[in-house]
Amino acid sequence: MLNLAFHNYEHMPRKKNHRNVCGSPNATYYKPAGIPLRHLTEVELSLDEYESIRLADNEGLYQEDAAQKMQVSRQTFGRILSSAHKKIADALVNGKAIAIRNETIE
Repeated sequence: MLNLAFHNYEHMPRKKNHRNVCGSPNATYYKPAGIPLRHLTEVELSLDEYESIRLADNEGLYQEDAAQKMQVSRQTFGRILSSAHKKIADALVNGKAIAIRNETIE
């Protein structure tokens, strides 16, 4: 008979690695024209997500090269970029505002 002991360890958050982001964007808020701000739902884009869009879509870098610039793994970069794409698509398709926050994602 196999006796398995389960330990109840308190979940500690992982240490956050430094990510390289080349400054803040010139504009940090975008909204659909003709709709008052009070009627809009907002999508928040982190600086990590903004930087991933800038490197991959604006500069046209491959994910491996962009990941090196941000000092993250290629897999992490891919997750950040995918999250950014989903948020931007949601805002465009559903008429939401986009706010770029001066925070990074975990």
